[in-house]
Amino acid sequence: MRIQSGDTLPDVPIKIIDGDIRPAQTGAVFAGRNMVMFGVPGAFTPTCSNRHLPGYIAHFSEFRTRGIDVICLAVNDAYVMQAWAAAQQVPPGLLMLADGNASFTRALGLELDGTDFGMGLRTRRFALYAEDGVVRQLHLEAPGELRVSSAEAMLAAITR
Repeated sequence: MRIQSGDTLPDVPIKIIDGDIRPAQTGAVFAGRNMVMFGVPGAFTPTCSNRHLPGYIAHFSEFRTRGIDVICLAVNDAYVMQAWAAAQQVPPGLLMLADGNASFTRALGLELDGTDFGMGLRTRRFALYAEDGVVRQLHLEAPGELRVSSAEAMLAAITR
């Protein structure tokens, strides 16, 4: 079942990349935060690398000024996510979550079957806004689009 507004985000093990790689539980990561988490199908893929993550990097300070943390999720291993963060010059504080086994993605109900593209199971492109681990808004993209989950769209959608 897909996560919905009003639901608590699932608590599963994950790897966090914020410079270094460290294990964590998603429940602890989300507790006490107002945050936008956006999911991408894969590190180093064209739309993710050329538009989606760069938009959040460009607007990172605007989110922080509003007291909102930013988290990027992908079904990639932690070393790939660390390399992608370095290549994209992700600022300190913008957390990268490596969901290597898609455990968190499946718990969210936001998996994408990319088998036809040689990618296997991935995360659907989305963005959500949560407060203290409770989803307040969820924005799912139609296949092949980047509109409702962009940094600009999320800034406009979150009224504070």
